[in-house]
Amino acid sequence: MSKAKIIIDKDYQLASVDKNIFGSFIEHLGRAVYSGIYEPGHPLADENGFRTDVLELVKELGVTIVRYPGGNFVSGYNWVDGIGPKGSRPRRLDLAWKSIETNEFGIDEFADWCKKAGAEIMAAVNLGTGTPQDAGNMLEYCNYPGGSYWSDLRIKNGHREPHAIKTWCLGNEMDGPWQICHLEADDY
Repeated sequence: MSKAKIIIDKDYQLASVDKNIFGSFIEHLGRAVYSGIYEPGHPLADENGFRTDVLELVKELGVTIVRYPGGNFVSGYNWVDGIGPKGSRPRRLDLAWKSIETNEFGIDEFADWCKKAGAEIMAAVNLGTGTPQDAGNMLEYCNYPGGSYWSDLRIKNGHREPHAIKTWCLGNEMDGPWQICHLEADDY
């Protein structure tokens, strides 16, 4: 009978590791957003309502990129509900998780959170109930410098500089029959 042998050499390197392997996602599910990364009034929340203890842990883990809104939530999410004055944002039934979505936290808050966390943004567009035009509007809102309806709305909402999102995700698990507006592979 032969024996297996393992040699570990911390200095031996085959190739570099792509920084995006240390990515994560945040979804409006359970405590992930509300009372997770965002909890105004918490003793450790900063002026934006971001949990500083969570930010420090995310930095410690070395998270490089975060997908938002992640998971099944995105397939029924209208990103426009999460922009503008928080007091004017609609409360909606989230069909993925059967909970009330307050929309207190949206793409602008997420962009601000990522800056503090030192992570890049991977923005997900809704391919469930959303349309290609909705996705284009979100891209324009987030990335166009100014002079268009959506970019000027971002500026009006307090973000003069574009979010400059480089990585975009088309839906989430659209092939899964559990997904809101499930798509067959050919349709996706």
